[in-house]
Amino acid sequence: MKKLALHWQIFIALFLAVALGLGLRWYIEDLLDGSELKIAADSVADIGKFMGKLFMSALKMVIVPLIFSSVIAGIAGLAGLDRLKQLGAKTVGFYMLTTLVAVIIGLVLVNTIEPGIKDGVGNIHIQKAFTDASEVKGTDDFLQGGKFSDTTLDGAKDWKNIFLRMFPPNIIHAATDNGQLLGLLVFALLFGIAITKFPRDEMRTVREFAEGFNAIMIKITQWIMALSPIGIFGLIFATVYNTGAEFILEMKTYMLTVILALGIHLFIALPLLLKFIGRVSPIAHFGAMKTALMTAFATASSSATLPVTMRCVQDNAGVSKKVASFTLPLGSTVNMDGTALYECVAVIFVAQVFGIEMSFSQQFFVVIAALLTSIGVAGIPSASMVAILVILKGAGIPNAELAAAGLLAVDRILDMCRTSVNVFGDSCAAVVIAKSEGEAVLEKSVVS
Repeated sequence: MKKLALHWQIFIALFLAVALGLGLRWYIEDLLDGSELKIAADSVADIGKFMGKLFMSALKMVIVPLIFSSVIAGIAGLAGLDRLKQLGAKTVGFYMLTTLVAVIIGLVLVNTIEPGIKDGVGNIHIQKAFTDASEVKGTDDFLQGGKFSDTTLDGAKDWKNIFLRMFPPNIIHAATDNGQLLGLLVFALLFGIAITKFPRDEMRTVREFAEGFNAIMIKITQWIMALSPIGIFGLIFATVYNTGAEFILEMKTYMLTVILALGIHLFIALPLLLKFIGRVSPIAHFGAMKTALMTAFATASSSATLPVTMRCVQDNAGVSKKVASFTLPLGSTVNMDGTALYECVAVIFVAQVFGIEMSFSQQFFVVIAALLTSIGVAGIPSASMVAILVILKGAGIPNAELAAAGLLAVDRILDMCRTSVNVFGDSCAAVVIAKSEGEAVLEKSVVS
């Protein structure tokens, strides 16, 4: 019997968690606090919370090795490709441009719409869901209780401290004890670039180790994500039981903000780049990529969609195998427009919920972190939660783990949307680069 796909398992887990959480809350609503049934219900919710925390702890366990190895493997893969040096420069340049545009779109919309603000203050219903019920504190309590140290949000108040955090004197201490992964990301980026400066044969062992280690970490992440239906069920069940339906309903503005930002990037920004940089028809390219886009939306996995993307780009858009085989695998690793946009919106949204007004320099930190962490996100469903945790902790947002868990409640549809944007962004790069190489793309496409 064929195993049910992970995305359907997650969807079913979300549905059951919401239904059971609301049902149990309604059933015990009129009972006295000391009644046996209410005590039993609270115990069930605590078990669910434990399951969720165990899942989130497992995700946190792989953060440092996964992102470190992903960045190094992605950059080191360019080593020794002298004949493709110009192609590589074009590809990386285009990926950096589209990712930056995506992040700016997300930044503008989340600051304009302010989905985490209600009646001029942080949304109290969402804040309650993002806060451990056994340790409820207001924003002032977090600030006074030492949750924010000089190396977290306060340390991002000026540009100098942001750049100092990019080069910590001890990257291991910064990443493990302080949760500041920005320095580790910068070190991994420099390490990967340094590998490309040596002859390919000379660095073969280092490169193969990085690629092999990254493959192992992705496999471990896949194992953890295989348990995500159980972890997500526990997290969302406990959240809904404690907060009721208000939390899910209050998240609608956040969801609309993310979807609107992704839509602007997908249907306006990328087509404009195709039109004016690639000199190709955006409509024709959408037609050529429709199968890959549907696959990306259904699976929420850019890695699983890669074979379909390769076929659509080569067979339908007419891109050569040389260009497609270089740009698309690289893009599925380092080019995550939708993910970077989502990370930016999510982190600032959580800050708004807690009533934290982020300055320009603090938001600049979020942009840099989103750009860097999007490189290290595995192309599997909901893997961006790893990056969200990194940025939330790096920005000093209180209750980072619970906030990331709360975002999972509405993440499934957003994951499907941002994966479609990721895949389309990769395909746009392939077409634009192929056109710059003199290839006749999207002229005699056979759309299937």
